[in-house]
Amino acid sequence: MRSAWRVADVRAAERALMATVPDGTLMRRAAGGLAGHCARLLAERGGVYGARVLLLVGSGDNGGDTLYAGARLAGRGAAVRALPLSPERVHPGGLAALRSAGGQVCNGLPDRADLVLDGIVGIGGSGGLREPAARVVAGLAGLTDRAGKRPPVVAVDVPSGVEVDTGGVPRPAGLPGTVTADVTVTFGCLKPALVVGPAAPRAGRVELVDIGLGPWLRADPAVRVTEWSDVAEWWPRLGPEEEKYSRGVVGLATGSATYPGAAVLSVGGAVAGPTGMIRYAGSARAEVLRRYPSVVAAERVTDAGRVQAWVCGSGLGTGAEAATELRCVLAAPVPVVLDADALTLLVDGSMAERLRGRDAPIVITPHDREYARLGGEEPGGDRVGAALRLATWMNAVVLLKGDRTVVATPDGRAFANPTGTPALATGGTGDVLAGLLGSLLAAGLAPERAAAAAAYLHGLAGQEAVRQGPVTAADVAAALRPVIARLPR
Repeated sequence: MRSAWRVADVRAAERALMATVPDGTLMRRAAGGLAGHCARLLAERGGVYGARVLLLVGSGDNGGDTLYAGARLAGRGAAVRALPLSPERVHPGGLAALRSAGGQVCNGLPDRADLVLDGIVGIGGSGGLREPAARVVAGLAGLTDRAGKRPPVVAVDVPSGVEVDTGGVPRPAGLPGTVTADVTVTFGCLKPALVVGPAAPRAGRVELVDIGLGPWLRADPAVRVTEWSDVAEWWPRLGPEEEKYSRGVVGLATGSATYPGAAVLSVGGAVAGPTGMIRYAGSARAEVLRRYPSVVAAERVTDAGRVQAWVCGSGLGTGAEAATELRCVLAAPVPVVLDADALTLLVDGSMAERLRGRDAPIVITPHDREYARLGGEEPGGDRVGAALRLATWMNAVVLLKGDRTVVATPDGRAFANPTGTPALATGGTGDVLAGLLGSLLAAGLAPERAAAAAAYLHGLAGQEAVRQGPVTAADVAAALRPVIARLPR
């Protein structure tokens, strides 16, 4: 599992490391790694020698890293030009190195560049790009490379203008508030803006350069990033002694006569999971049994039988009968996943009190509008902070759905999912996710692991489905099974 740290923790680690090495060591390491990644990009696009490289240079160490990297590229035969955004505050050592290597300084954007390095603002910036940087970034759209295409943009440490600790981005009128990079080369460790929030897609592909910072990162990370190896480690292993009950039984109180598809989709997500048996309780049982005859179906939660976890809410409705079913689910001493209509019912104060008073784990799965109904306001730019606040208030694990889904725990841990795709922004995909999550809980996974694993696999299934064309929730449910089949058994 990868981790991302806040700016203050990165700065503290840098200070501790710099006290043990000669002056300039960290900048040389960063510049060397940055130049290496840039050289590989140029090699893929015609070679380093003769390539035109444009450096957008701000003040401070971020600009210094950029200039030193440019000097290395110039030493390999690239035609490097630096455009200082604050000429009076440019890094003197980096500028001298660039000129010594044959690089030049320019006063405006050229017509052509084969590679652009964004060294305008590093991790110390906030509030988005200002003039003249914003106008220069807007002008990048007019550049072409030697093949007549748009040149790739490499962000130095973070894309300039993003809110590094939260992943938020400004919303200016007119000129761009941030850089959108094709590649971000970051130093020492990941930062939250590279893995979560609306800033993360602006980072493009993220490459990490080791500058020796790891041993000095003493604080807890701001957010952890789930990886395939984590899901593989958590996934339940089957032994020869297993039978359907020992693998876990998941119950689903989902769907209704009005929304039978939600029941079918949530059961489809559960079927893909590791449990040995599925019980369904609801008025869509005929549709569920038609599609999944192995499911044991009942009319109500109280008639469903014993389960190790419940999923409740997807397509359930918000009337009196739905509220009764939710109360029965919350009364069961087992882990519970609450989705969709169950979240709407939770806005009732008495329901919320039942939630906070439960001993067994709870996972809630809001999207932004559902979050606003529960928490009183939209998540905003700080999605990790928003999810953590709601998790603490509701004493529940929160799976805040979005392009980079966030999982937050009441004890202050947060996980970001890297596999999301906009193709999942279609009706019913959340029902599939809820079913899979419930299956993982019933199989014995800790709630935060179950939520992180479900989001990760759900995202991979979305990626797989979109390769086949326009995506429906049924496509995602079908794609889950081959994705999960790749996990070790």
